[in-house]
Amino acid sequence: MGMMDLNLGEVGGLFTDIRKAITGEEIKDPQKILDRITEFETTLIASKAKVLQAEAKSEHWIVSSWRPITMLTFTFIVASNYVIAPYASALLSINIPTLELTDQMWELLKIGIGGYIVGRSVEKAVKSYKG
Repeated sequence: MGMMDLNLGEVGGLFTDIRKAITGEEIKDPQKILDRITEFETTLIASKAKVLQAEAKSEHWIVSSWRPITMLTFTFIVASNYVIAPYASALLSINIPTLELTDQMWELLKIGIGGYIVGRSVEKAVKSYKG
């Protein structure tokens, strides 16, 4: 979930309409609601980061390793389907079965890669800020 790019023109009218429909009153300052949404999302992202940090610092190897193991498994499946199997089939003239990647697996792979990239970027930024 990325930071929301909201402005008054897009959602201010929506907030006003919702409040008017429920209470009969108009919102005097929709910007306050947008600020609270941004604050909530920032808190949510910070909470997720704390969970990831706790997992990474866990003394139980499975807790600290399950995300990397999952991503390496998906990486192996992709490499097998699109690199190993086609070349091995062409060179050895045999049909090598591949595993089907569902849409949900692709989405999880994209989220995992995105999380890794964001995590590394934040880690580098913090080191740069501290040092």
